[in-house]
Amino acid sequence: MSENRISQIFNDSIDTLTESKLLEKSIQKTIESIISCFENGNKLIVFGNGGSAADSQHFAAEFVGRFLSERLSLPSISLTTDTSILTALGNDYSFENIFSRQCESIVKQNDIVFGISTTGKSVNVINGINTAKNQGAITIGLLGSGGGKLNEIVDIPITIPSNSTPRIQESHRVILHIICEIVEEHFVNNKPL
Repeated sequence: MSENRISQIFNDSIDTLTESKLLEKSIQKTIESIISCFENGNKLIVFGNGGSAADSQHFAAEFVGRFLSERLSLPSISLTTDTSILTALGNDYSFENIFSRQCESIVKQNDIVFGISTTGKSVNVINGINTAKNQGAITIGLLGSGGGKLNEIVDIPITIPSNSTPRIQESHRVILHIICEIVEEHFVNNKPL
């Protein structure tokens, strides 16, 4: 019984990834936007909740450190890492404002603000994206489950065609790695920033 279940989960994940290949144009547009952002001296700001918070930290770390190759560090920050800021904002304002308040202070025009949400309905991510848009940022959503409200408000939505949170998260990670790999290749092959 468990062997059949394991095989089914693998197949479901493969099916979701295969369907996500249809998102190539949005992924390519995202890659081009991030390259342009870095080349113009701007930064990438990423956030999400729970597993998406972990993905935002992983994504930012790949740019600040390296993905596969040695190169100059690329300016990227996840807004989910500073517990003093997160708890102060959650306590003094509300959890719904933990990203918007941070965006208000650090987002500049033409930065990229990248929200990750498996449903597209997270109020704090929506608020962060709206604040970033008001600051003149380019906004990207890595989403699932139809994309919710975020699908409508971001400049570039990448919406996984699934309603299963684990399958969405698996596809998110593959897409994040694709973005990291191709952006990094650009800067390895075109060294000056």
